[in-house]
Amino acid sequence: MKNIVCFGEILWDVFPNHKKIGGAPLNVAFRLKSFENNVSIISSIGDDTKGEEIIDLIKKRGISVEHIQIDGKLKTGKVNVMLNRKGSASYDIKFPRAWDNIQLTEDVKNLAKNADAFIFGSLIARNDVSRNTLYELLKLASYKIFDVNLREPYYTNEVLNHLMGQADFIKFNDDEIFEISKQYGASGRSLEQTVKFIAEQTNTNSICVTKGRHGAILYDNGNFYYNSGYQIKVVDTVGAGDSFLASLINELLKKSSPQKAIDFACVVGAIVASSEGANPEIKKSDIDRFITS
Repeated sequence: MKNIVCFGEILWDVFPNHKKIGGAPLNVAFRLKSFENNVSIISSIGDDTKGEEIIDLIKKRGISVEHIQIDGKLKTGKVNVMLNRKGSASYDIKFPRAWDNIQLTEDVKNLAKNADAFIFGSLIARNDVSRNTLYELLKLASYKIFDVNLREPYYTNEVLNHLMGQADFIKFNDDEIFEISKQYGASGRSLEQTVKFIAEQTNTNSICVTKGRHGAILYDNGNFYYNSGYQIKVVDTVGAGDSFLASLINELLKKSSPQKAIDFACVVGAIVASSEGANPEIKKSDIDRFITS
């Protein structure tokens, strides 16, 4: 069992006909908890009924809510989610919300300092308060995992560069890594060349790039590992990348081989994409059945 801390947004994903608890760090936390890790999340909610509902749901999933702050001025996070005919999502992310105002406290500093892994994304850095808290916690964390999550207009090259430079492990999707590589003048390269280039520019030994239905590649200490994806009927893609990351990190922290880790992560991500919502329950028998079929 590993002690893992997720830092960032928790919110409601509001679909046309229903709502689901979400936010990339929370989705990652839920999946990591399902693999029997000790998981904590640092975030903030509003002093409102939507925030109370989130707290109740997180408690039911066995994750500590001790470090979820309550903001008396800002509302609980909300994202309007639109799905196209293929199940791909687009997002209308409300601003400002309580998770933009996470305060730096001694408790969260101690939590980050003692974690086996500290996982964070780029969206949480859209506002200066949460961004400054994150920057301070990154000085204390020992193993830092950066989940790049580009959502216009909520990122800048300056912030992305800083976060990549702090990370021990970076996860992109293929659109994100090519977009970011352009700012370094590295357009026109293959995916592998781009990964190596970013690794050199950011001094990062481990980089993963997801490619949607085409699977993912993992670059780890100079070697590439591949999974070409699985044939599924996509229901919605919300949270699939988050479960992929959680599954990959779970395997790597437990010293699985990089190839086994990326294969396992691609299976879990595919199961989530073929289910409704970001956090469907997945049993080991589901994973075994999926691989066999």
